Amino acid sequence: MICHWCGSEHAQPARRTGYWELPDGSRAIEINEMPSVHCVDCGMEYQEDAVIEEVEDQLMLIDTKNLASPVTFDELMAVPRFLKKNYFKL
Repeated sequence: MICHWCGSEHAQPARRTGYWELPDGSRAIEINEMPSVHCVDCGMEYQEDAVIEEVEDQLMLIDTKNLASPVTFDELMAVPRFLKKNYFKL
C-alpha cells in the first residue's frame, strides 16, 4: 500500500477513529474502527476516498436523529437506509 501523503510503500491498513459532521449540521459524531491507512514513515493516518464517500452516502440516507455517538463503522453501515442509493449525487 502506498501512502498518499509521502509516497512511501510502507503504508498499512488500519482501523482508526474519525469524526464526522452530520449532513444537517446539527452535531458531529465519533466513528470508531473506520477502515484507514497508517503510514509508518510519515505517521499520517487517513481514510481513503472510497471510505469517505461510503460514510457520507450512508449519513445522507439514514435517520441520524437517534444515531449513537460513538458508533463503530460497521454499526453505522448496518443502519437501514431510507433509499437504496444517494440520488442527490451528480
